[in-house]
Amino acid sequence: MRGGNELKTSRARQLRQVDNDAEERLWSELRSRRLNGHKFIRQMPIGPYFADFACREANLVVEVDGSQHAQDPRDAHRNETMNRNGWSVIRFWHIDVLQQRKRVLDTIVAALDGRLDSKTIALDLKFLPAHSNEDHP
Repeated sequence: MRGGNELKTSRARQLRQVDNDAEERLWSELRSRRLNGHKFIRQMPIGPYFADFACREANLVVEVDGSQHAQDPRDAHRNETMNRNGWSVIRFWHIDVLQQRKRVLDTIVAALDGRLDSKTIALDLKFLPAHSNEDHP
């Protein structure tokens, strides 16, 4: 984060130090443009939140959630904040990243390529596209 907020930069660095197994494994697939040439970064600040992974070129946030997120109402506000800031959000469960990584990566590619472009809520996936100008007057 060049020339950014020192406090947010420090917090992002701290968050990168405490990756869990699922985030670590997904990062090994996303880093260094390994996923179809798309550049991802970790722990990018968006508003008051930090995205697990973000692709600036596609305005896509990828979140890896543990069971504590199952019914957490704060996630809805987090998603809405990121959407309002122009970011689409895709969420996967830790277990799916660990056990179904190819499917997770294929789904991320579909979102990056624009093949996944409408709101999707399922047991193993949540995709919330950014609001377009026609969504908000």
